[in-house]
Amino acid sequence: MKDDINLALLIDADNVSAKYIGYIMEEIPNYGLPTHKRIYGDWTDSHMNKWKDVLLEYSIQPIQQYSYTVGKNATDSALIIDAMDILYEDKVDGFCIISSDSDFTRLAARLREAGKIVIGVGEKKTPRPFIVACEKFIYLETLSSSHEANDEVTQKRIVSSQDDIRWLTKQVRAIIKDISDDDGWANMSSLGNMLSKRFPDFDTRNYGYSKLTPLIQSLTSFEIQSIRAKDSHVEHKLVRYKGKRSK
Repeated sequence: MKDDINLALLIDADNVSAKYIGYIMEEIPNYGLPTHKRIYGDWTDSHMNKWKDVLLEYSIQPIQQYSYTVGKNATDSALIIDAMDILYEDKVDGFCIISSDSDFTRLAARLREAGKIVIGVGEKKTPRPFIVACEKFIYLETLSSSHEANDEVTQKRIVSSQDDIRWLTKQVRAIIKDISDDDGWANMSSLGNMLSKRFPDFDTRNYGYSKLTPLIQSLTSFEIQSIRAKDSHVEHKLVRYKGKRSK
């Protein structure tokens, strides 16, 4: 857990299933300490019962928001107002917005404009504008799959389409071209940093891998070598495109 980073965890209960809460609460400490934990919904509605069962277990504060109009998500405005109040209190370093709703796109952008970390968590149906407004976006389906088995040997592989593989290969090749040395070699950690910066939803777990190096090894277009630092036991991984290289 990154104890020096305080986060506000804000959950849109109308838009996220309670079945994911355990995965969410295990994942968030990788990014910081959730000092504010609030969940928004109409708690008089029977469909919220599954959420009620887990709130005490995870010490999440329910915020009541009545649904005044049928078909409208009344929790959005309550969550946004609370987020801005927390922002102005200036007691957190970032926000975790748990929702698949694109209505939070402007909120995410505004929080980042204020210099705050914004982590989004939602389903793969989440509209692209909300995803790219976040610094990091995590898919709930990925969390669920990766927790079924969390070691590299037994983890169930997530089947990626050929289009997904071609897209990733294209992006990796472009980044390597940008950051490589004269011989075409790029630092693996730098590659990972650039992928995360360019694509907030990039996660090796989306492809069934817990780490970047095995994922890149699975892409047959690249070669990898290890370099041991002088007077150190630390190994640096380098990666290069196998085809014709040009700067």
